[in-house]
Amino acid sequence: MTTSQIIKDLQQTLPDSRFVLRGAEGYEDLNKAYQSALNVEYSPSCIFLPQSKEEISAFLKHVGPRALSGEAPIAVYGAGCQPLPGCANVQDGITVNLSRLKGVAIEEGHVSIAAGERWGTVYEELGKKGLGVAGGRSAKSGIGGLALEGGLSFHSSRDGFVCDNVINYEVVLASGEIVNANAETNADLWRALRGGGNNFGIVTRFDFPTFQQGPMYGGSVYYFAPSFPQQIQHLVDELQKPDPSRDTHLMISTGYAAMFGPQMMCQSQVYHNHPEENPDVLRPFTSVSPQLDQLNSMRVLSLTEAAKEQAGDSPLIQRSAYFNTTLKADAGILQEAAETYTAGLEPIKPCEGLICSLTLQLHARSLLEASAAKGGNSLGLSPDDGPLVSVLLLTYWSNKSDDAAVLGTMESILESIKSRAAARGQLIPYTYMNYAFASQDPIGSYGAEKKAELQRVSRRYDPQGLFEKGVPGGFKLFT
Repeated sequence: MTTSQIIKDLQQTLPDSRFVLRGAEGYEDLNKAYQSALNVEYSPSCIFLPQSKEEISAFLKHVGPRALSGEAPIAVYGAGCQPLPGCANVQDGITVNLSRLKGVAIEEGHVSIAAGERWGTVYEELGKKGLGVAGGRSAKSGIGGLALEGGLSFHSSRDGFVCDNVINYEVVLASGEIVNANAETNADLWRALRGGGNNFGIVTRFDFPTFQQGPMYGGSVYYFAPSFPQQIQHLVDELQKPDPSRDTHLMISTGYAAMFGPQMMCQSQVYHNHPEENPDVLRPFTSVSPQLDQLNSMRVLSLTEAAKEQAGDSPLIQRSAYFNTTLKADAGILQEAAETYTAGLEPIKPCEGLICSLTLQLHARSLLEASAAKGGNSLGLSPDDGPLVSVLLLTYWSNKSDDAAVLGTMESILESIKSRAAARGQLIPYTYMNYAFASQDPIGSYGAEKKAELQRVSRRYDPQGLFEKGVPGGFKLFT
């Protein structure tokens, strides 16, 4: 049976308005709603826009066997922020676009968020009641990528990864059955989803605990490359304290953009979850000198405002790719990584539209402790591993003709950073799925025991392997 015939059959089961066929009005706009042009290049035969979990259930019951046979492969789009090619789009198949699943329901002590929402909307609704949640840092980002793959929030040093804070997932399984997964019901699925990605079903709602959230202090400071080693030292010093603050969120970057000229530019993005102006814990980062004063955005702000500022950092619809690794919190190896990155960029600086950065984000020991205390996840990290630093290579560029040069350069830089760190005993074998590219293996990096557990859960909840075989994009459990 052809894909077009499968779609026609679907239109007999579900409202015709839920389907946007290739070439129809609105198709191009929907198919451009990705952060990276690497995903826009895929052209599905149809985009399915469900408005309820029941519609997703009916869809999977009908299409599941066809997807398994290869007649109608599926992709699942939440917000389209992850640049991995094909992770949320599919060539000549059916892309399930969750953007019409809307709703932020605030209950006593928790918030229930539909899969089509963005974090900015969530924070705006919670802010009306003086509440917060350990969610994403960008107002534009979706819920699922972080709640299923790990994720950092402004509160991670206190509350762990974003996925650690999901208290319930509402999931449509491959069979079409709709289940809830939490600590009491389907607990093995709940733990697997916390870091295992969308390998088990289509998640339609996420429940998170809420907390009182007033104004905070934070923003960005821009400065020049000679000061970056000192900022690395300050980052490590904070992580290595006997009692580091659980109320801070710190990340520092060095990078290149033609708009700033030939030199490397640096940025420290730092936050403190209290409204105190320039608290002592942030001063090593806010007092860096010299800095570009006109770009300094440090101020008292709301959680909503902080997320909007973070969202403003991403260019719209360029080619983009992420690579990442994890190192121990050692100033020497982190400085060596920065030097390796800076030198490695030289061959690709002439590429049109190049904007790139090496970003260091902390995984404090308190983060790993909170993660372990909240029921566990799939990531394979332990408090004994910490403190750690996530090393992200983030790259944007304009032209397809530069793909090989840009991607090859980033892979080479990453491998050099990893090999140097491994030689010094500073490499942690953990790759964050949301920042990984096709050549990386995040699920394998969780360790053999965690991977085997994810495979066991998959066999239980998806015995035919629909989300392994019929959804070709993303990182898989049995490869």
